[in-house]
Amino acid sequence: MKITADQIKNIAKHDLRHELKQRLKNKDNRLGLVTSIDGEQVLTLVLDCADKTAELWQSDLEGASEYPAVSPVVPQAHWFERRLKDLFHIEPTGHPRLKSTFTENAFDGNLAPLALDQNKKAPGPRDFSYLKVEGKGVYELPVGPVHAGIIEPGHFRLSCQGEVIQNLELKLGYLHRGVEKRLTEIPWKLSRHLCEQAASDTAAANALANAIALEALLEIEISETARRARTIALEIERLAMHIADVGGMAVDLGIAAEASTLSRLRGQALRMAELLSGSRFLKGFICPGGINVNSDFAGERTRIALKSLHAELSPALYEVLHTFTDNTYVQERLENTGKIPHSLAEEFGLVGPAARASGIAYDTRTTFNQGLYKDILLEPALEKSGDALARTLVRVKEIETSITILEKLLEESLDEAASAVALPESLKANSFGVAIVEAFRGELIHLIATDSDGAIVRYVIKDPSLNNWTAMAIAVRNELIADFPVCNKSFSLSYSGHDL
Repeated sequence: MKITADQIKNIAKHDLRHELKQRLKNKDNRLGLVTSIDGEQVLTLVLDCADKTAELWQSDLEGASEYPAVSPVVPQAHWFERRLKDLFHIEPTGHPRLKSTFTENAFDGNLAPLALDQNKKAPGPRDFSYLKVEGKGVYELPVGPVHAGIIEPGHFRLSCQGEVIQNLELKLGYLHRGVEKRLTEIPWKLSRHLCEQAASDTAAANALANAIALEALLEIEISETARRARTIALEIERLAMHIADVGGMAVDLGIAAEASTLSRLRGQALRMAELLSGSRFLKGFICPGGINVNSDFAGERTRIALKSLHAELSPALYEVLHTFTDNTYVQERLENTGKIPHSLAEEFGLVGPAARASGIAYDTRTTFNQGLYKDILLEPALEKSGDALARTLVRVKEIETSITILEKLLEESLDEAASAVALPESLKANSFGVAIVEAFRGELIHLIATDSDGAIVRYVIKDPSLNNWTAMAIAVRNELIADFPVCNKSFSLSYSGHDL
């Protein structure tokens, strides 16, 4: 969506806390993100789910490097505000705990990577300390940053008493890659390729968000058939990743038969992606102006092949998923493990399956009339218990929903799907483009700001994981050490989506 002039409001930095608290008293409003363009102001994106619109608040710092933190009254903002200090040397005064969201070696401590003046004086040293839990018999158990398998680096510091976890401290940012900075330097027509690498398991969703935000700035519309092809791509990615996550839970629970079968069935979902786009991970398919029709895309023949694979995959998936969730051992192991109550999920702004497992019916596919979902998406998959079992059941329900959506979408011909429309040479000057996409982990936001020449001066990617890391840390408290892996897997968060 394009942010129009009447959707941009100037809010004094000293009034930001009060104004945001008042606005969020309305349950239809959500905090999208808090960031800055160049370190000279604070940007706050506020989403109105009832009107399906967004507002952008600008708070001028008036030459200072600090402002009153909003985290004490809006807990969801705490991670955003910690990043403001890391990346812009803006200090939210009164923040409950300004621990760095990166490692000591991610970049030079004196550097403000995204500020206009990258050498601006830091308001204070970055804090890398761990919260200490004291008491008789309390000890610390480090996990990572190097893990078994091929997952990315992230460090977990468990404070335990006996076999019970008292607290979990997170340390991320081992692979800070400068993605957002680089997106302001490369030609905007090529930015989709870098966006796909922001989190490779979310390539289609990031490419779609990039396309929507740029199309808002270009003021262009795409064809209905291209919109359908994009929606198919997004649902195939959701299907494949949810299958992988349920299969990963089967691995952690030691149920090898279901894990092996789900791994094979995920391969069939990836084959659908390859038939549609030429890439098993849907890379290079979604682009500004529509879709990139490659040599493997053959319209009606592709649709028929996709329908055939879909018809083969659906019953096999249904059988293995319900064999898994009906297993008494699975239910007993996951039920009441890693609970996040509805109230806490609201306070920390949880998104995706993690939010819907705690009874929050927020799904941007319907909330913001995304793609072709308005007429085909069923009610969001909901559970209320907020535990690891609920998060697993939500994923299973979403797999079934994706199967239904794909069945409906593949009834329509793809013969009219054409390559992307011709794009203007420049973006609209002094403007903001926003995209809100329901990735498989939840609400994904891309925000683009342009200068007086139409060049991109700020590109923000808010990965869904940013909303959910805190909840994961809270969920493991008072759980057994042996249940940490299944708690972690039930959230299935992204390291690379954080380390931008």
